[in-house]
Amino acid sequence: RLMPELPKFDDEDLKSYGDEEEESALSPPAALMSVLTTQELLLENILECIPVGEFAVIQPLSDEFCLVLGYLLTWKLTLAFFKAASSQLRVLYSQYLRKTKSLNKLLYHLFRLMPENPVISGPTSEVPNKDTKTFFTEELHLDVK
Repeated sequence: RLMPELPKFDDEDLKSYGDEEEESALSPPAALMSVLTTQELLLENILECIPVGEFAVIQPLSDEFCLVLGYLLTWKLTLAFFKAASSQLRVLYSQYLRKTKSLNKLLYHLFRLMPENPVISGPTSEVPNKDTKTFFTEELHLDVK
């Protein structure tokens, strides 16, 4: 609920960034970026032996699973922050992500975490190829219990 409110504080300082000749960048909230940087390092250690194109098998409820989930939820917060920002602020934030290579790292991690076959497992008494449910066709509920 808080993330969409944060860009309003950067809107006030936006005019000071437009006067510079060099390409300027503005960091999303420092606490969020600090957590993201730490998680990037941890995830790189987990996925370092897996090349892009192959996929990692992460066992549910393992330490690795918790780290990956935390990393993806941090990106979800970051994207909620971006969505609430004005287009001028988005440009500055994206320049920061480009400089820190965070978006590149996200894509490398996603392509190593994405399952080869994203079919949702469960009881399948129907014909397998008819209306197969995948992670891309069904809404995922991430309720913490």
